[in-house]
Amino acid sequence: MKFSTIGTSWITEAFINATTHFKEVELASVYSRTEEMARSFATKHGAKEWFTNIEEMLQTEIDFVYIASPNSMHYEHILTCIDHHKHVFCEKPLVLNEQQWQVIHERAKQSDIYVFEGYRHLFSPNYKLLKKSLLEVGQVRSVMFQYIQYSSKYDAFKNGNIANVFMKEFAGGALMDLGVYPLSMAIDLFGEPNDTTYFPVLLENGIDGSGTLVLTYDAFNVTILCSKIAQANMPSEIQGEDGTITVDHIAPIRQLAVYNRKTKENVNVAEEQLDLDMVYEVEVFLEMMNEGNIADHERWLERSRQVAKSLEIARKKQGSLLFPGE
Repeated sequence: MKFSTIGTSWITEAFINATTHFKEVELASVYSRTEEMARSFATKHGAKEWFTNIEEMLQTEIDFVYIASPNSMHYEHILTCIDHHKHVFCEKPLVLNEQQWQVIHERAKQSDIYVFEGYRHLFSPNYKLLKKSLLEVGQVRSVMFQYIQYSSKYDAFKNGNIANVFMKEFAGGALMDLGVYPLSMAIDLFGEPNDTTYFPVLLENGIDGSGTLVLTYDAFNVTILCSKIAQANMPSEIQGEDGTITVDHIAPIRQLAVYNRKTKENVNVAEEQLDLDMVYEVEVFLEMMNEGNIADHERWLERSRQVAKSLEIARKKQGSLLFPGE
């Protein structure tokens, strides 16, 4: 199974490394806007071809495309791949709003194309154990998830060199870059929220450097803290009437403890898993295509719809975090 890549950042390199765990997968070509970057990236990772024109790349014999372009370009790149009958593995966030999702869903269905949103944290062994552990804490009453990670590009931002991840033009910011991880986890665990509200901390250019996202459910609320301008050491928690689940990090989960309120026991249930946890999402993506599993495809795309809808509601309700075209 041959694939091509759009994007040359560290996440693309991680994906390529993850595919080496599967003998049937081969990197055929890479795309970059500049000839120098395309050539050097292809050479580094053993791709036989490189392109600076996406249309030309998609005319070659490949099975799927991995997309890790700036957030604002995902929609256009996905539709271009569908038009060329190539399956898509796209990094989060898949789209910026529910309308874009609707177009992609319909076009993919008409063309018998699979479109998969990369959520590496939702396919790992320890996440499966977390879902299983929910049965032990009883009625959930409060949830606090955090993804607070100081960006390697924030120092440059403070010096006036603004990267795509800190620009509205590219749909950057803390919510779209980091908040989407715990948001997708909350939706995967508890379903679509009744309401979503975002309280951002805006930087001088109007992008959110950090923020607090609140999801409202019938019996509890989920509070999500996300930031690209600070670093946190505190865990995330799911608090139920009978116990509490403590998670060291949203992605990847290395420590997972379940506290029993009645026995006062706190048991670590995490297992050893690969540091390169993208391997697990690549595995399910390949299985979906090889088995023609339409049910899983629709289920995972529906989760992507709910995430896109919640992000859109939160941003538009807040008012200032609108992206080009919105």
